[in-house]
Amino acid sequence: MKLFLIVSCLFSTICAQHAGTNIPEAAPQITIEKCSSGGSCQQEVSFITLDSNWRWIHHVDDSVNCFTVNEWDQQFCPDVSTCTSECALDGVDQANWSATFGIQTSGSELSLKFITEGPFFENEGSRVFLLESETKYKMFSLLNKEFTFDVDASQLDCGLNGALYFVEMEQDGGLSKYPTNEAGAKFGTGYCDAQCPHDMKWINGEANVQDWVPAENGEPGGNGHFGSCCMEMELWQANRKSQTYIAHACEVNEPTRCEGQDCGDDASGDRYNGVCDKDGCDFASYRMGDTSFFGEGSSFQVDSSKPVTVVTQFITDNGSDEGDLVEIRRKYVQNGQVIENSKVNFDGVSDYDSITDDFCTDIKDLFGDVNDHQKKGGLKAMGEALKRGMVLVMSMRDDHESYMLWLDSNYPEDGSGPGVERGP
Repeated sequence: MKLFLIVSCLFSTICAQHAGTNIPEAAPQITIEKCSSGGSCQQEVSFITLDSNWRWIHHVDDSVNCFTVNEWDQQFCPDVSTCTSECALDGVDQANWSATFGIQTSGSELSLKFITEGPFFENEGSRVFLLESETKYKMFSLLNKEFTFDVDASQLDCGLNGALYFVEMEQDGGLSKYPTNEAGAKFGTGYCDAQCPHDMKWINGEANVQDWVPAENGEPGGNGHFGSCCMEMELWQANRKSQTYIAHACEVNEPTRCEGQDCGDDASGDRYNGVCDKDGCDFASYRMGDTSFFGEGSSFQVDSSKPVTVVTQFITDNGSDEGDLVEIRRKYVQNGQVIENSKVNFDGVSDYDSITDDFCTDIKDLFGDVNDHQKKGGLKAMGEALKRGMVLVMSMRDDHESYMLWLDSNYPEDGSGPGVERGP
């Protein structure tokens, strides 16, 4: 992608999420551009850091693993406080960005690889954040602005997801807020999103080891007792078959560790009782009834077999940076031509071509979906997060639970009617 734009510890023991020193961190550089409406652009040198969930976790005094594939080592991690004090996150050196994690930068380009056969293990997917310095994420305040990137999804088949999105993380990754966090943004800590993920190995500077359940069938990762919630604005969830952009509002205005009902877990039947709108308000061309807008080949308006420029505009009610968000507008540029977004193509619904509160209400009524978007504050709440500042995330992943059917196939599988077909 080319970018433009605490548990207390006994006695004197130090209870902390340590930053390891076995491997020196070597954050790759990437160049972005900040442009004015008059067309003048200024280059900025930024850096990429790897999410802490992908990093090596080892005993603080040596190189013995605290976490292997999908399980915590009970010797070091019998409980939260012991694990937090005994284990450390470590760096990624220059050679291992590509060799182990399949991540490369060159100038203003970032390349992510799904499967990488590393020297010690097979890596699956990745998630990276944009840094403005060694210790701070770059914060984007996007109200009354547009964000533009070039993307090549031609190698991503169905079931995979190359994503670019924003989440409301702490700028320093929680380093100053949580005394147990000694790693911070430099080591990719503090991730959260509107799904309130339980698979985070570290939340609020503590190991998420309580009630940890390893992933099934030997897959990497697992789920702990706590989740990590925050506002999320998804600009691009896509493969070469289908794409969508989604606004997820939350009732919380900062990264929040959740448990129980607040996490909104499907397993407990609390999806719409949590603090975040997990469904979001999504504009997916295929799902909106235009099956010829995005796909492989020249017969589609946007040809996913070739690179495309994706433009997202955040429109306020008064045209100022301090206004309320009322519209999220999408445009594409390919082969030198500006391509306006597709339109909703269902009888009885206006031919919306952007995300607005009216669009969300009408389309959810048509699809028979719960309007959790409105319940959680709608675009106004989303706009407040965009005003406060959000962190840029870029990732590559698959989906062991729903197999990405929500992106490029029929979902739910046994469903029928408008909105079920989301891709070919």
